[in-house]
Amino acid sequence: MAKKKSAPPEPPEPPRRGLLARALRWVWYWFWRGAVLATGLMLTSIAIYAFVNPPITMTILGEWWRLGQTHRKWVPIEDINPVMARSVVAAEDANFCLHWGFDVPAIRAAIAEGGTRGGSTISQQVTKNVFLWQGRSWPRKAFEAAITPMVELVWTKRRVLEVYLNVAEFDTGVFGVHAAAEGYFNTTPDKLTARQAALLAAVLPDPKRRDAANPSAFVSRRAEAIADGAETIKADGRTACWE
Repeated sequence: MAKKKSAPPEPPEPPRRGLLARALRWVWYWFWRGAVLATGLMLTSIAIYAFVNPPITMTILGEWWRLGQTHRKWVPIEDINPVMARSVVAAEDANFCLHWGFDVPAIRAAIAEGGTRGGSTISQQVTKNVFLWQGRSWPRKAFEAAITPMVELVWTKRRVLEVYLNVAEFDTGVFGVHAAAEGYFNTTPDKLTARQAALLAAVLPDPKRRDAANPSAFVSRRAEAIADGAETIKADGRTACWE
């Protein structure tokens, strides 16, 4: 009986293909390890900053590097005149107490207007200012969208607002309401008047070009509208989540 011929051995994998496969597996492995580590560090930071004041942000660090100095002094929300918090919310996010991090109607309105107006909530701005970098890139927006709900879940609304008031830029190299009150009006946050608070809130969208101490006609009109809005949200209960 004739013996069956054994199949010829398969040719060995070309070395280049084998090296490429191993390299891809190595990249994939370390990519996921890095992603898991970054997620863990982010969650840890969010939990810590619910109680510990952020010592620095990428924006403040960048301005310090650019200017050689920055001005900021942390102040608890208890030591800030409530009208300042109301003015900021009226100016930047009137529905702050009503959403979970994203104001969907405001976002739709911003898209409808072709991106000429901002739709970011205070929660989104805090996420960007504390954990991310400035700019309008899609990667930054994607990270912001992922992190904001976690911040809202772990922090109270009062904490979100407190951090915002202490990291927002009010002038070139001037961060936080304490430095802004001192620099613009030679006063402290607890002694800000309703007009001064509204003027500070009015410069937030463009702090490098707007001046609260010497407001343009536009900034002055904007401050008047903000002051009215601050009274409105106080009257209709949209300050209940932090006051």
